[in-house]
Amino acid sequence: MTTRRDGTVGKALDVLDQVADFGRPVRFSEVLERADYPKPTLYRLMQTLTHQGMLQFDAERQTYSPGARLVRLAHTAWAQSSLVQVASPHIQKLSAETGETVHLAQIDAGQVLYLDKRNAAEPVPMYSQAGRVGPVYCTGVGKVMLAHLPDDQAQNVISQQSFHRFTPQTITTAAALDQEIRAIRADGFAFDREEHEPGIICVALPVISDNGRVLGAVSVTSTTQRTSLAALQALAPRVRDAAQAIARDAQSWSFPAQTTQEFKLAGE
Repeated sequence: MTTRRDGTVGKALDVLDQVADFGRPVRFSEVLERADYPKPTLYRLMQTLTHQGMLQFDAERQTYSPGARLVRLAHTAWAQSSLVQVASPHIQKLSAETGETVHLAQIDAGQVLYLDKRNAAEPVPMYSQAGRVGPVYCTGVGKVMLAHLPDDQAQNVISQQSFHRFTPQTITTAAALDQEIRAIRADGFAFDREEHEPGIICVALPVISDNGRVLGAVSVTSTTQRTSLAALQALAPRVRDAAQAIARDAQSWSFPAQTTQEFKLAGE
């Protein structure tokens, strides 16, 4: 994980990120293996976070997990997230009309952040869940947002990708991703061709404001057992309608501007 050198608060937030990334209760020694801080510094930070209720320590198992205060703050922030509130009825309608899983996502620090998810009429197990982060380069929502960013911001996000191969279809180089971005810009939509998870496919379109800002992305996701990429492509006009409706409703909300500098800071 990239460490942000901006004082004690920044270090504490880094530690919270590291604990959360495990997705399970974690021992101090496991965090220490990934941390950029000396053992005494890390211990002091984790003790402070525990005392403040941001982490919870299980003395019997000797593990740390997100604390009640952090969960409460996260819930409050989530409930007040403008794009989630604006998009909710539109993605619910899209899921009901298509019978498939619908995702709402944004780019956050070079990754895809899943903001909301509406399950299919017959849910299918998959990685994505609201609040989780995923890779940009091998997800439909990630690639379609990347393709519609200004070139300098897109290149900054690309520079942050690890290009891990999840499946035989995963894009594994910046050059291949550049080629994919050009195709997405021409088509206006992106596919996930089993690039992140075997058997999982999707079609995704961006949510773009009137001034051209990428607010997020919407996707319809299914499985190769249930449908095909051609059938998903036929749904692209419905996904576009939902994305445009979200963008229209979002105009009355105040979204903080995300500048090129913020993308650079995310990679420092």
